[in-house]
Amino acid sequence: MSKPIVAVVGRPNVGKSTLFNRLAGERISIVQDTPGVTRDRIYADVEWLNHKFTLIDTGGMEIGSEEIIQKQILQQAEIAIETADVILFVTDVKAGVTDDDRQVANKLRRTKKPVVLAVNKVDSVKRDTMDIYEFYELAIGDPMPISAGQALGLGDMLDEVIAHFPEEGDHQEEDEAIKVAIIGKPNVGKSSLINKILGEDRLIVSNIPGTTRDAIDSPIEVDGQKYIFIDTAGMRRKSKIKEEIERFSIIRAVAAVERCDVAVLVIDANEGVTDQDTKIAGIAHERGKAAIIAVNKWDSIEKDDKTMNQYLKDIGNELAYMPYAPRVFISAQTGQRINRLLEMIRTVNENHALRISTGVLNEVLIEATAMQQPPADKGRQLRLYYMTQVSVKPPTFVIFVNERELFHFSYRRYIENQLREAFGFMGTPIHFIVREKGDKD
Repeated sequence: MSKPIVAVVGRPNVGKSTLFNRLAGERISIVQDTPGVTRDRIYADVEWLNHKFTLIDTGGMEIGSEEIIQKQILQQAEIAIETADVILFVTDVKAGVTDDDRQVANKLRRTKKPVVLAVNKVDSVKRDTMDIYEFYELAIGDPMPISAGQALGLGDMLDEVIAHFPEEGDHQEEDEAIKVAIIGKPNVGKSSLINKILGEDRLIVSNIPGTTRDAIDSPIEVDGQKYIFIDTAGMRRKSKIKEEIERFSIIRAVAAVERCDVAVLVIDANEGVTDQDTKIAGIAHERGKAAIIAVNKWDSIEKDDKTMNQYLKDIGNELAYMPYAPRVFISAQTGQRINRLLEMIRTVNENHALRISTGVLNEVLIEATAMQQPPADKGRQLRLYYMTQVSVKPPTFVIFVNERELFHFSYRRYIENQLREAFGFMGTPIHFIVREKGDKD
């Protein structure tokens, strides 16, 4: 089951980014005493009482504003609200209930989603009691007094947030299907690709970038294998309006990747790999998802015997952090290599869930260390005692060593390559946890 998503929303300058940073445990959002400074959503993984969830920060909502940037911020926030399982509505006790608060509350009530009302900047509940009661006016639930700056009341607030998380029900039918997120920037052919696989024009296809606003699930069965294809809104280019800002953020891709088993990054053959492609691919890589790189519109470019090799080289350079992801050159319009893509999806999904026995793993480890001696530093030799697999999706291995600091990145990569050579693991990242022999964890 995918992690729940919690969107932090509210009018400008109520302390949303401060709260986000406090919960995320690091300073991710820009915190500045200027309304509207957080212009695009930022996401982070958070855990509370063994409940893991994805937290989304949003820009301040000014409903009815005619400023272009404010309209964009509002649209971003609305997408975050649509994506979220729980909405964390932040207000400011010092400012009291404002018209903007009322308008945001009205919008949130219409979503029919669970909302937790946080009244921020409460330094003393006893002193501010009457001011806190004022927020009952919003008719959106009990106000929860907090201070993001001083970390007061956050535990009670998070208890209320996780109480609204969806229960793990019977997902057996869905779990039988391979969930595939089709990700990429706008107008690369994501919807066209799904339509070709489905054999019908189920999704809107347009040359206007960003036509697909929502993540759309499309189930299909091919040769006895069930799939659920998740189409996502793309990521737009940067705007030159006033400042360089992302006009639409990548939260749709984050939510889709969070739910998927396999992420297919669609690249436009006419444009090659762009900075946006590397950012979007990074979402799947960071979350340890199986991944495939599909170069679309391959039928539309002039080719010679060197064209494909040059593309493969460019992809290898720009996406060097995910060499495990297979590449396929397709055409959503003609159907070229679509069957090959479906085969790849099945293969990388199996590899993502592949489990290797401890005995076989250690045979590979012994052979690997015999072929290439572990590194030494100042007379200290790295020793690899033992390796075992502790989880799948992605395959995760614990390696016990004598000194963790001696297990350098280069030798870790060598061990990974030996595992890939022995067991394949095409399409999936591999994670290592390094423990010293005396560690109790």
